[in-house]
Amino acid sequence: MDLNIVMIAVIAANVLVSIKGFNDPSFFERYKFEIRAIKKGEKLRMLTSGFLHVDFTHLLFNMITFYFFAPIVIFHFGNLKFLAIYLASLLAGNLLSFQFHKNEDYYSAVGASGAVTGIIYSGILLNPGMSIYFFFIPIPIPAYIFGIGYLLYSIYGMKNRVG
Repeated sequence: MDLNIVMIAVIAANVLVSIKGFNDPSFFERYKFEIRAIKKGEKLRMLTSGFLHVDFTHLLFNMITFYFFAPIVIFHFGNLKFLAIYLASLLAGNLLSFQFHKNEDYYSAVGASGAVTGIIYSGILLNPGMSIYFFFIPIPIPAYIFGIGYLLYSIYGMKNRVG
């Protein structure tokens, strides 16, 4: 798999921002998705929260998933359109979360799940016959099954406030 500079930059941004958030609670609090703060005009949180993660496992799960699907999207669309899909998916995911929780002023969230979901589904649409292999499951899993599972896990995480 070719390592693309934009793909590496997105992973690096997620890793660096998340590590900063792991080690600096005030940084984490200032940039996480939080309904009350967004309602008060802190719209930048709709973007910055997509680069923060709850913990290393959350970060690793999102970035491994991203790593496997990003090259397909980059190959078909190029770097600029790929980045546009990533950022639009991040914002769309946060807008959905905002709509879902708009009456819960203290609701907060972090993570790249919206952006990664956009990349997963773009990859699946571009290569619908693709399969994924996991270390612990010796048979191929159709990518669309993984995509449905990832989406359900993301919704579960959003509703139950877990990464």
